[in-house]
Amino acid sequence: MTVSGNEASPEEDLTLLDEETARRIEEAVRRNVEEKLQTEEVKLEIERRIAEGLKKMYEDVEVQLEKEKQEMLAEARRKLVSILCPLLYEKDNQWKREELDKMPEENRRREEESQGKDALELQRKEEERQRESEMIRRQKEESAQREKLEDEQPAYQINSMGKNKSRANSCMNS
Repeated sequence: MTVSGNEASPEEDLTLLDEETARRIEEAVRRNVEEKLQTEEVKLEIERRIAEGLKKMYEDVEVQLEKEKQEMLAEARRKLVSILCPLLYEKDNQWKREELDKMPEENRRREEESQGKDALELQRKEEERQRESEMIRRQKEESAQREKLEDEQPAYQINSMGKNKSRANSCMNS
């Protein structure tokens, strides 16, 4: 059978029918979806999902930024330590060398100070010894003077008594 120009074959009709049906179904689905999208419930659900998505995205970005920040801080610390450790080590060694250099001078100063204290103590002891010696000498002199006075006093008293007796005798004789 031959098909004339205006007539379509049943297969072509079926194909056209299938295409038309698909187009109509697609159009109906599109309208249905648009209608559903316009409902308040769907709008709220979309907004909720967008908000959740944004919140999760911000949280993920925040976590990522914090992770990168910690990595950068760790790297900065490593660099700082690698720079400062040798400097601190050198500074510490320099300080130790300076302290070691100061030790002989400090020891000399302490020795002089100690010797000065010892000399002052020795001088103080010598002055104390001289005072004691002077005091003992004075005591001896005073003791000697007292003994001399005591020795002279009895002789004077004896002489005085002797004269008094002779006077008494002369009075009696007269």
